[in-house]
Amino acid sequence: MSSAHPQRAAEIVDLRSDTVTLPTDAMFEAMRSAPLGDDSRDGDPTARALEQKAANLTGKAAALFVPSGTMGNLLAMLAHGGRGGEVFSDAGAHLFNSEIGSVVTVAGLVPRPVPSHRGAMQEEPLAQAIDATASAGRPRPALIWMETTHNGAGGAVLPLAHMARVHALGRSNGIAVHVDGARLFNAAVALGVSAQQIAAHADSLMFCVSKGLSAPVGSLLVGDAALIAQARAFRRIIGGNMRQAGVIAAAGLVALDSMIARLRDDHEAAQRLARGLAWLDPALAATGHVQTNILRIDTSGSAQSAAEWTSRLKAQSILVQASGASQLRLVTHRHIDRAAVERTLAAFAAVAPKV
Repeated sequence: MSSAHPQRAAEIVDLRSDTVTLPTDAMFEAMRSAPLGDDSRDGDPTARALEQKAANLTGKAAALFVPSGTMGNLLAMLAHGGRGGEVFSDAGAHLFNSEIGSVVTVAGLVPRPVPSHRGAMQEEPLAQAIDATASAGRPRPALIWMETTHNGAGGAVLPLAHMARVHALGRSNGIAVHVDGARLFNAAVALGVSAQQIAAHADSLMFCVSKGLSAPVGSLLVGDAALIAQARAFRRIIGGNMRQAGVIAAAGLVALDSMIARLRDDHEAAQRLARGLAWLDPALAATGHVQTNILRIDTSGSAQSAAEWTSRLKAQSILVQASGASQLRLVTHRHIDRAAVERTLAAFAAVAPKV
């Protein structure tokens, strides 16, 4: 494979997601030269190396390479077991907003939303919900679910002390705790801690290498050896086994070796955008409101809907995502440099309603 690859049109600033990141030249070279095998038979050596690295980084016994974060989360639900049981998470979690089909149809779990603040479940209502579920005539408690960074809460990071208390609550009730850590390393960088310190507060955790880390495909599910063995079997059942998976796993290895520390640049770009757009949504000016690489912008104070903002910004070659009638989502990544930030701020000012 040649290291040359198509580049995104230079005039487009794409802030819809960090999933639009392209692989680096080092990733393309690693993919070209990766040792390969049949991962569903004798094993692919490069995929196994990625799994071992993921386990080491998170302090878990084992890991499983999967095509997507959604699949990793689904495998966690299946491996933890408990069809008909309840899964507790905050109402704004990606699990309930974007993966509910997996929860109900495939895993057979009953969603139980818990009140939350910026993605962190309120601990007393969580404990009360568990107690209520454990009473006669209710589905049994099956799984507690946390998400960090939290997409719906604008990239908010769960405090470690909160995660520790939720994990302890799960242990005291015999309930496993899973963390949707799609942007785990964004959370680690923002907190100034290791990924292992976050993963310590979970029985299983999923993270992606295909978002800000810029690999083209893939996520990892980590946990103890027994859980990952079960997840590997379920991966085959749902059609997730891959053959020469090392072609894409190689890019994941490069991502974990070289792309974590630079996530700080994405956070700084998001904070520059927040400062520059506080005139549109004053909440963006609050200290700590933008912690990582996601901005959720409330447009209700303007004379334009989120869809109108999106359309008019697109005409300026700025791509953002409308999330509901009056919210925009902007996600920074390694293709968003200082010049892209300035172009974005200028475009917002140009398409703002004139009063």
